Amino acid sequence: MQELRQNPATREWVIIATERRKRPDEFRRRNSPSSPPEQVDTCPFCPGNEGMTPPEEQAYRTEGTHPNTPDWWVRVVANRFAALHPEGNLQRTRQESFFLKMKGVGKHEVIIETPRHNEVMAFMEEKQLEEIILTYRDRYLALSRDPRFKLIIIFKNHGERAGTSLEHPHSQIVATPIVPLYIRNRLEEAMRYYDDYGTCVYCDMLQEELNAGDRIVIETSQYVVFNPFASQVPFETWIIPRVHSASFANIGIEEAKGLGRVLKAILSRLYHKLHDPDFNLVIHTAPIGDEDGEYYHWYLQILPRLTTPAGFEIGTGIYINHALPEETALFLRDTASPREAIGTVSDEIAR
Repeated sequence: MQELRQNPATREWVIIATERRKRPDEFRRRNSPSSPPEQVDTCPFCPGNEGMTPPEEQAYRTEGTHPNTPDWWVRVVANRFAALHPEGNLQRTRQESFFLKMKGVGKHEVIIETPRHNEVMAFMEEKQLEEIILTYRDRYLALSRDPRFKLIIIFKNHGERAGTSLEHPHSQIVATPIVPLYIRNRLEEAMRYYDDYGTCVYCDMLQEELNAGDRIVIETSQYVVFNPFASQVPFETWIIPRVHSASFANIGIEEAKGLGRVLKAILSRLYHKLHDPDFNLVIHTAPIGDEDGEYYHWYLQILPRLTTPAGFEIGTGIYINHALPEETALFLRDTASPREAIGTVSDEIAR
């Protein structure tokens, strides 16, 4: 029997196609992961090619070295093919007395995650991931100081099916002068829930997932990693902080360490168990100015690109998922207990 499941936070429905579902191991890539070289002479993100990118905005680099030179290990530059540009005002005008438009004002940056062309996040040192995450936060804080910007989105596209155009590992951050309707709707649903019940819907959903237990992949004292009840796609994964926080901007050094640790753990499992699947990674966070909101809760979402949306999804907005989240979580856990899925260390939480 097919199931319709609803995401309690967004009110969006998905179809879990139980009659046509695949076993988790059937989603593995048929071909082996690619093995690019460590350095590519023509890649603008490789060390020695700093002149092929816009000027450096920020970097983790060897002390005493100069911007726009080698000897860095995380580097931020403006996107040469930016979706939005920082010049201009926010005046809105009408075209043909009906269509609303404004200048494409914003900021679009690239976070080059590593000097190595072939080093994916799944194999990075935890310290490297911590510094990437702190770079995300630092760029968020820097961009949020511009009063024209209302929302900042941080994302990563891995693989062609996820929309990447350059192989060298990188993430992107975009500041926009508007809050898109897609995000406004999600914020309003969370606000409505808070008005009705006086609690954060994401905190409540996290507690229900913990109570159920069968969709949990990893638990630590800081974060919970799970495949949501109403997963849109096979192996959709959320990483959510246990402590309520509306904005990713609030993350501290210890939280960044913890996030780097669980991010490496889950990406490593996806890499090995699904043979390096293409995926999109997005950090969902409150708009600028609402960093202390009680109604919203930031989280990191990973969407593996294992299936292709078709006409039904486009026409209805309802995704058809051919995998049970309970089964994909067990497959990723590789053990009956989420505390064992990351190794035996001091901050794990027993269930």
